[in-house]
Amino acid sequence: MGLCRFCDKPAGFLKKEHRECREKYNFGTFTIRSMIASSLFGKVDKDEIFQIARESYIGEEELKSLILNGLDEAIDKALEDNILTEEEEEKLKVIFLEFGFNTDELSSSKTYEKLIKSLVLRDVLEGKIPNRVKIEGVLPFNFLKSETPIWIFNDVKYYQLKTYRHYVGGSDGVSIRVMKGVYYRVGGFRGYPIEETKLTKVDEGILCITDKHIYFGGRVKSFRISYDKIVSFTPYSDGIGIQRDSANAEPEYFITNDGWFTYNLVVNLANRV
Repeated sequence: MGLCRFCDKPAGFLKKEHRECREKYNFGTFTIRSMIASSLFGKVDKDEIFQIARESYIGEEELKSLILNGLDEAIDKALEDNILTEEEEEKLKVIFLEFGFNTDELSSSKTYEKLIKSLVLRDVLEGKIPNRVKIEGVLPFNFLKSETPIWIFNDVKYYQLKTYRHYVGGSDGVSIRVMKGVYYRVGGFRGYPIEETKLTKVDEGILCITDKHIYFGGRVKSFRISYDKIVSFTPYSDGIGIQRDSANAEPEYFITNDGWFTYNLVVNLANRV
């Protein structure tokens, strides 16, 4: 006879859980996540959440996961209208502290990363140079003395919109016999040109955003772009496109997997220049 995965009591023949225990668990996870998702718009009762977790068979690690999921929803709701306020930031800090999140847990959390990104944008919008990211290791860029790295994107795919030309039709011409064993070919041509525009992956590497430039460092290409040399930015769900101020410049694309943050960051930094 199996034991219930929730209460550790006999569950019955070929059963792994009690229906009542499953219902308590489902209710608890839904309630806790909903309470945390509303945490920026009201008060969170820590003791009540702990009590619900105990009664719903929710362990410590799972509770932390539920809290992070709820905070992810809370941050998304707050960002629908604007960047997080200082008051909302303080509420989030209190929640992290009260529920015992340590530095390692936060640094590997996508929810915490989303929070930091929002605070970086708030700094930029307020005219401040953000200093919220610790860069570990040596970056392959020669920064100017007066500029500050603000954000690093790893594993960024760099694309260009390139135009390729090929020829359709064509002829080898007409062969005219000049003398025995010698032919002169007249009118050979390659046909008429057809141009195709294709999005072509050029490289993959690190994209560094500073207060003055966009840097890219890949295996085959590395370059720096000043904001005042960019004519336009195009937002995409997974990155941004840029058009440099040059007659022969082709559109360029950086896939960062966070188009919302990338676009808002570089556009607002460019507006400062």
